Amino acid sequence: MINSSDVTISHIANLPTTHGDLKMQSFEYQGREHLAIFTPNMSATTPTVPIVRLHSECLTGDALGSLKCDCGAQLNSALDMISKNGNGMLIYLRQEGRGIGLVNKVNAYALQDQGHDTIEANIALGFKADERTYDIAEFILNHYNIKQIRLITNNPHKIASLKTTEVLERIETIMPTNQHNQNYLLVKKEKSGHYL
Repeated sequence: MINSSDVTISHIANLPTTHGDLKMQSFEYQGREHLAIFTPNMSATTPTVPIVRLHSECLTGDALGSLKCDCGAQLNSALDMISKNGNGMLIYLRQEGRGIGLVNKVNAYALQDQGHDTIEANIALGFKADERTYDIAEFILNHYNIKQIRLITNNPHKIASLKTTEVLERIETIMPTNQHNQNYLLVKKEKSGHYL
């Protein structure tokens, strides 16, 4: 459980985007700055339960358009879905490369170039297959008094990691494949149990 005294929280600011007009607020915890992006009228008490996406940072996919993953496409799809729904939030978690950081992610990419899959590469570098945690995500949801969500995810481990938030519905997020990410997605399905 994260203590509120350990988290620095910014003011809420407007965020006009290509997905629609949104709001944002940042949360700094243990040297990492996470971001909540949400609809202007987001509410935990309306008849519809908020749609939420817990999105881990992927600089290569989110910002650079990498075709080796589906992260950027998932990010944009989730923001579209949340904006159109009118009641939702995307929590942008600063845990690059499944939590191993950018330098190690690039090293993992180099191992993938030599034939390792994403999980094998992480393990070869001395990490678990997935180092991500979701404590700060639950802190953020609790900050907005959100106790029930409809979660945009293909990852069953993400659902299981939420201890104080009830996931009423899982909303799938299936992106088109290409020649560069087919094996990546296959590994997600066969070794990580993702719903794909």
